[in-house]
Amino acid sequence: MNLKAIKAGKIFDAANMLFLIALCITILYPIYHMFIVSISDGHAVLRGDIKLWPVSPSWDTYKAVLKDPDILNSYKNTFLYTTIGTLINVTLTAFCAYPLARKKFFGRSFFTILIIFTMFFEGGIIPDYIVIDALGLINTMWAIVLPPAIHVFYMIIMRTFFQQIPEEIYESAYIDGANDLRIFFRIILPLSVPVIATITLFYLVWHWNSFFPALMYLNEKSQYPMQLIMRNIVIAGNVAAQESAAASMNAMITGQNIKYAVIIVTIAPILVVYPFIQKYFVKGMMVGSLKG
Repeated sequence: MNLKAIKAGKIFDAANMLFLIALCITILYPIYHMFIVSISDGHAVLRGDIKLWPVSPSWDTYKAVLKDPDILNSYKNTFLYTTIGTLINVTLTAFCAYPLARKKFFGRSFFTILIIFTMFFEGGIIPDYIVIDALGLINTMWAIVLPPAIHVFYMIIMRTFFQQIPEEIYESAYIDGANDLRIFFRIILPLSVPVIATITLFYLVWHWNSFFPALMYLNEKSQYPMQLIMRNIVIAGNVAAQESAAASMNAMITGQNIKYAVIIVTIAPILVVYPFIQKYFVKGMMVGSLKG
């Protein structure tokens, strides 16, 4: 019986491993394919010769992309929007989650229900635009970073994490003369690094990948983020680098090279940052999502 169980376990492990390998290949191959196309010769791209390996690889496409003024400016805008937006998100989410996690906070249940209500029922795009316009935020950075200042789901995760902190810690701090503000900054935040890192990653990825708010609220191309520029390139093929690349480079560069290079340049920072935060990811999600 034990031998059968061991054999069945090994078969399951092998099948599970094969499934995960296939899943990884399914996820990673499109990124790999875009990369090898972006560095391959344009003639080979047009002929459809790119399968598993690049053909006559060169970095000319990336040189052309990184020389494009619109792309460089949008990169700067994206870093600015992502940095400021994530800072505002995490700060306000923590400030909102902390009092809702405290049992002594008067009206805690009422405010929690009120906030959760907004997660399921929204005013809609047109009312949002009217409010942003009335506040004079159209065509400014604040139209991008202020409306999504707090995501209710992430606030609930952080609130649940705060609720796991033993009540004795608060009582000891009160005995030592600390107030709630000091407890929050000196005790709660240092203990909450896993969930803060997780929520920061969520907000960071959202801001980095977001293009619809910019499409709605920004009118000047000089303020466009990278994702909106990439959308215009992928859909309309609109990029100055594509027009000048053939004249400035010896190798032939096609629109397909440019599109894939821009996509790789856009997703590369997130791929670089994620491994440094990943160690907090599982712990923050598990502890923040389940109340013991």
